[in-house]
Amino acid sequence: MTETEPGKQAAVNHNNSVGSRVFDVLNVVALVGLALITVLPLIYVLAASFATEPEIASRPFFLWPEKIVTEAYEYIFATPTFIRSLLTTVIVTAVGMVVQVMLTFTMAYPLAKRYLPGRTLVLNLVIFTMVFSGGMIPTYLVVRDLGMLDSYWALILPLAINPFYLIIVKSFFQELPQALEEAARIDGCNEMGVFFKIVLPLSKPIIATFSLFYAVAIWNDYMSPLLYITDPDKWTLQILVRQLVATDPAAALSQMDRTWVPPEQGVKFAIIVIATLPILFFYPFLQKHFAKGVLIGGVKE
Repeated sequence: MTETEPGKQAAVNHNNSVGSRVFDVLNVVALVGLALITVLPLIYVLAASFATEPEIASRPFFLWPEKIVTEAYEYIFATPTFIRSLLTTVIVTAVGMVVQVMLTFTMAYPLAKRYLPGRTLVLNLVIFTMVFSGGMIPTYLVVRDLGMLDSYWALILPLAINPFYLIIVKSFFQELPQALEEAARIDGCNEMGVFFKIVLPLSKPIIATFSLFYAVAIWNDYMSPLLYITDPDKWTLQILVRQLVATDPAAALSQMDRTWVPPEQGVKFAIIVIATLPILFFYPFLQKHFAKGVLIGGVKE
């Protein structure tokens, strides 16, 4: 029988000690508690969207409805206002994501070159915007003077480049092997060719990461449509959710098809579920890129 080395024995004793076990149990309890705090409200909203109006009024909290009904969803998908708002939000999110990602990457790439004239000044201006902002009223005046009120571009262009994302992408570009770019230039590629044929294919993890970040921000944004969109026919889904949940439901529902009386509380929960599902659906497919995309772009100069 061989003797256990002192270091291994200490590790075994530490792992099997009472304090270590108590610490592990407390960690599990805390994590389970946080998970329940996060998940239970989502389950309640989902369950309430399939419940009847009397059950929603009589039961303050439940995770499974006594009777499953689909009236709220039938009403929502039969409503022209909802279909229009959903399509508007999908299109604005898709176009906005592409525009914002392209602007961010095309600005970050030249700023990653240390020989660029005026690079330090531009970077200082970018960092300045991370600390100081013009504010809501000056931004509104700029959007108005550019003629973008009641335009979907007002939901995309004012926040087209996030300075924090720009700094991370710039750091990522600086860590790419310079030999690949030099080889491409020797083969006859210009700067645009190097960017599109060499740099972007190597940037798939960080492109996926920040594409989702921008898409989530546009999808969840209701302040910009609230400020810049006055035409109800151009409402986004978040404005419709706000009208149903945060203001008078009757006034919001009056914009919809009133061929039958909808379950007002059920409609609230159902439209919240529908507004949340797209992000929850796409998130798992891009999750594997998050850690790699953010960490690989967070390398210091």
